[in-house]
Amino acid sequence: MSNSTASNSTSVVPNPVFQNAYYIGNNINGILYGVELVLYFISIRQLVESYKATKKRVDIFYMWFSTGLLLLVTIFVAVQAVFGEEMWIVNAGFPGGDAAYLKMYASVWYQTMGTASTVILNLLTDGLMIWRCFVIWNDARIVAFPCLLYLATLAIGTTQLYYSGLPSGNFFAGLAADLGLAYYTCSIGLNVLVTCFICGRILAFARRTKKTLGREAMRTYTSTVSIIIESALPYSLSGIAFLITYGLNSDISILFLSFYILFTCLSSQLIILRVTLGRAWTRERASQSVSTLSFTFRPTLSVYTGNTDATAINLRTMAKSNGSAVEVGKV
Repeated sequence: MSNSTASNSTSVVPNPVFQNAYYIGNNINGILYGVELVLYFISIRQLVESYKATKKRVDIFYMWFSTGLLLLVTIFVAVQAVFGEEMWIVNAGFPGGDAAYLKMYASVWYQTMGTASTVILNLLTDGLMIWRCFVIWNDARIVAFPCLLYLATLAIGTTQLYYSGLPSGNFFAGLAADLGLAYYTCSIGLNVLVTCFICGRILAFARRTKKTLGREAMRTYTSTVSIIIESALPYSLSGIAFLITYGLNSDISILFLSFYILFTCLSSQLIILRVTLGRAWTRERASQSVSTLSFTFRPTLSVYTGNTDATAINLRTMAKSNGSAVEVGKV
C-alpha cells in the first residue's frame, strides 16, 4: 500500500508538497505507533489475567490476533522510515534528486513487503469488523453482503500483490495501478458499510432506550465513545480521506495513508481492549437488551383492580422490571 501512494506521486515529478507530506506522515507513524504499543501491552496484560481466571480459548486467540496486528503495522512503519532515510540521507546526492530516486526505487523489495503487510492488516481488521457487526446485530443476513465484499477485497488484493511483485511489474501505471485503486475502493467501501450498520444499530437502540429508561440510561451503553470504538469510525473516516486524495492523484495522499494504516491497527486494538475489559457488546447482551426493553413496557399496561393479590403481583412485576433496567444498564 505504501507503493500505491508512490505510484500516484511519481506519475509526475514529486514536488515539495509530496516530500513534506511524506515527512509529516512518518512523524505521524511514530506517534500513533507509540499509542499502539501502549494499547497492545495493556490488552495483553488483561488477556493474560483473564485466561488465568477463566481458561477461555478466545483469550489466546485475541493474544495472537493483537500480536499479528502489531507485527504487521511495525513492518509498515519501518518500511516508510527506511525508505525516507534512503531517499533523503543515504542517497541525498542521487542523480536527479529525490524525485528520480523515488521513481526508480519505489518498487524495491522491502516496499513490496510493506505493501503486503498493509493488505494483510486490512483483511484482519475487516474480518474483525464484520464479526463485531454480526455480534451487535445477531443476524447473519446483515453481514451477508459485507462478506461478499470481503471475498472480493481478498481476491483483488492478492492479484494486486502478484502483479506489483513481478520483476517487470510497475506499480506506478498499468494494470497494477488500476488494481490498486479497485482494491482500496472495495476495502474502504466495506469499512464504511459495516460502520454504518454498527452505528445505525447502536443509535436505534439508543432511541428505544431513551423512551423506556430515560436519557441517562441511554448514555450508559450508547455513549459517543462506545459508538466510535465499536464502529471503528476513525478507520473508516481516514480511509475515505485517503481514497479521495489517492483517486485525485494528490501529493498529500501519502499523509492520509499514514493515518489510514495506523488507524487500521488502532481500531482493532481498541475493540479487543474493550472486549477484554467487559465493556463491548456480546451476542448474549445484544439479544438480552432487546428482550429486556420489550419487558419494561409490560408493567405500564397493568390495570389496578383493587384486589390485594393483584397488587402484590403488580409490585413483583415492577420489581422485575426495575431489575431488568439495571441489567440493561450494565450492557
